[in-house]
Amino acid sequence: MKPTLRQLEYLVAIADSGRFSEAAERLNVAQPSLSTQVADAEAQLGATLFERSRSGAYPTPIGEQVIRRARYILRQMEDLKEIAAHGETGLFGRVRLGVLPTIGPYLLPRCTKLMHSRFPDLRLSINDAATDRLASLLEQGLLDAAVSTLEDHPGCVGVTLFSEKLWIAVEPDAPLASTTRPVTLEELKERGFLTLGLGHRLTKLVQELAYRAGGYVASDYEGTSLDAIRHMAALGAGIAVLPDLYVQCEARRDDSLVFRQIDDPRAGRDISLVWRRQSPIREGLELLAEIMQDAARRVL
Repeated sequence: MKPTLRQLEYLVAIADSGRFSEAAERLNVAQPSLSTQVADAEAQLGATLFERSRSGAYPTPIGEQVIRRARYILRQMEDLKEIAAHGETGLFGRVRLGVLPTIGPYLLPRCTKLMHSRFPDLRLSINDAATDRLASLLEQGLLDAAVSTLEDHPGCVGVTLFSEKLWIAVEPDAPLASTTRPVTLEELKERGFLTLGLGHRLTKLVQELAYRAGGYVASDYEGTSLDAIRHMAALGAGIAVLPDLYVQCEARRDDSLVFRQIDDPRAGRDISLVWRRQSPIREGLELLAEIMQDAARRVL
C-alpha cells in the first residue's frame, strides 16, 4: 500500500502548524483519526516522519524530504482539478489571486466590472500579502497567480502589467517642497526615508535608493501601509517614497503634501501577473492580464 492523498494532506498540515491538534482542527477531523492516519503513513513508508514532544511536532530529516514531495504531489493534484474545472483557456469557478498591498486596492477595483463581464463564472479569491509571503504561497500551490514583481518568484513566468516610477512626498514647509519638478538623488543626500517593513519589494527598492543617494531609511518607523507612510511624511517624520499607481489613484488628492517624481532610472519597478510555469490555466491568466494592463494604462 501507499500513503493516500488525504494522508499527505495531514502530513503537510502538521508541518505547517507544528501540532497534531491544530492540524486536526484546521482539517476538521478528530485528532485520534489524524494521528492514526499519520502512524499508518509512517508504517507504509517505513520511517518516522515527526518528532513528537509536549511543545509540538517537528519533521525529522526524512520527514522534511517526504513533506516537500507531498507538497509537490498535492499541488499537481490541484492543477489536475483546475484543468477539469477551467478547461484549457477559460476561467471558471474559484481562482486564488495573490496581490501586493501596494497594488491591489488601486488596481483591482478598476478591473472588476470588465472581469465580471468577460468571465461571469469566475470567482476571484484575493490574498493581500507582502512579496515574500506571496512567493511562498505561490510555490506551495496555495495561490494560482499573483500580482507581484516577477524577479521575486523564481521558477514562475508571467506577463508585465505596467512599469511604475517612484515618487517622494514631503510636507509643504520642507526644503524639497519648493518645486514639483523631478527630484535628483543628489537632492536626497543625507535625507531620511520612510517605507514599509521587511518582506516587501518596495522596501528593498527604498533601501537601495537611500544607499545610492547617500541617505538612510528611518529605523524608528516602519509603515504598515502606504497611507501610514504618507501621513507620517505629512507630520514631518521623513520623506515618504511612494509608487506611481498609489500616487495617481490616492495620494495626489492630499494637499498636505508635495509630490515629486524621482529622476533616476532605477527608481521604479515592473509589476506583473505571475504564475507557476506549468499552470493549467495559463491562457486564461493571460486574458486576465490584458484586463489589468488596460486598467493600469488608464491610470498611468
